[in-house]
Amino acid sequence: MSDIMNTRHRFLSPLGSLLAISASLCISFSSAPLLAQLAPITPPAEESLPLPLDEVRIFTEVLNRIRGAYVEPIDDKTLLENAIKGMLAGIDPHSTYLASDDYDQLQESTTGEFGGLGVEVGVEDGFIKIIAPMDGSPAERAGVQAGDLVIKLDDTPAREVTVGDTVDLMRGEPGTDIVLTILREGVSEPFEVTVTREIIKARSVRYRILEPGYGYIRIASFSTDTGTEVKDALKTLHEENELKGVVLDLRNNPGGVLQSSVGVVDAFIDDGLIVYTEGRVENAEMRFEASTEDPSQAVPLVVLINQGSASASEIVAGALQDHQRAIIMGTPSFGKGSVQTVLPLTNDRAIKLTTALYFTPNGRSIQATGITPDIIVDRGQVTRIPQSLISYREADLVGHLENATPEEREAAEEAAVMAAETASEPPEVIVRDYQLNEAVNVLKGLNIVRPRIMAESQTKLLQDIEGTGTQE
Repeated sequence: MSDIMNTRHRFLSPLGSLLAISASLCISFSSAPLLAQLAPITPPAEESLPLPLDEVRIFTEVLNRIRGAYVEPIDDKTLLENAIKGMLAGIDPHSTYLASDDYDQLQESTTGEFGGLGVEVGVEDGFIKIIAPMDGSPAERAGVQAGDLVIKLDDTPAREVTVGDTVDLMRGEPGTDIVLTILREGVSEPFEVTVTREIIKARSVRYRILEPGYGYIRIASFSTDTGTEVKDALKTLHEENELKGVVLDLRNNPGGVLQSSVGVVDAFIDDGLIVYTEGRVENAEMRFEASTEDPSQAVPLVVLINQGSASASEIVAGALQDHQRAIIMGTPSFGKGSVQTVLPLTNDRAIKLTTALYFTPNGRSIQATGITPDIIVDRGQVTRIPQSLISYREADLVGHLENATPEEREAAEEAAVMAAETASEPPEVIVRDYQLNEAVNVLKGLNIVRPRIMAESQTKLLQDIEGTGTQE
């Protein structure tokens, strides 16, 4: 353990100790892993237990058999590194061995700029599973979707390579192509997708106004400044519009920097616990609390998630759900709730080991279960049917009775014209995105109901006060 501690700062000087909570293995073609500062690790007492001698003898025997009988010579360094990789891979999908190149890739992913395809991946049944393509990435433009299984990379079957080898296959010079053979649910036969490698520059936050009064914030991944960017987006939206509601879109967001996920939650609440972690290692236990500021100004909020929402996205959705601050809509999230710690071994090697689980404020672990939305909304497409040319109403009938004063009738006619113009020109993004359309509809409903509820509450409060005064 002293060797680990002595090399910690030399190995991780740009990042400090790392706590990684990512949706999948931390590799260069994925988005930034979830990182946090972590105090020095204190190993559990069980580490001092003696090794099982029979298993050690078997390991040595296997090593000698491979060295002596394999069809080609293999050096001991390669064999031992493969043994380490296999040892970690056999524990869970997120523990892994980091050689020097892997560490360089880890650094690249935390800066938000890296080379590759722009996908977040995991392992399922020996195949590479696409958790989520990044927004605007070459993989997304080529048609790769969350949930796809990659069964072949160029001519190499996915079952014949480790996840580390997959990194090498997917990485390459910008401008070069890789052919992914994909198996997709609902498609009977595997098909090929050609993706051209690029330098990936992750753009974390986008925002805009969907309709007058309704804002939209999209977080593609959680990089270092995401929390600050969301707060800036809220400030701009409030300054330029009279906000009635905000949609926070976390769909296909595979995760990122831990502090940024905490910062995003903190932008919408002003009190309480956001997330905490628990594990065997005492120093890995952390708690994050909200500050007293609320940049959102308590505006109604809907959060969109799906199966590609993982890790940091689930921290945000789970915390806002537990605090009853937002309505969560979409489909159940990925369910990645484990914590990985990067432990240095030498100057340029380390292991990324699962050391803890994280929990929502109410104590929920989302590991392998995910966040269940308050309202399930599957993907779909909005089809607007124009009003029939032969339809008519009471006001169209000859000799109908008039109602209200001329001024009121004129105001009603102007309101009807305005409503018709708004309905005839819906934002294109809402027409194409059924889940987003439903989120905006929920916000509109909240804005209709909330004033009534507040008015009723105020009336009841006044009545209670008056009743108390009468008794006195």
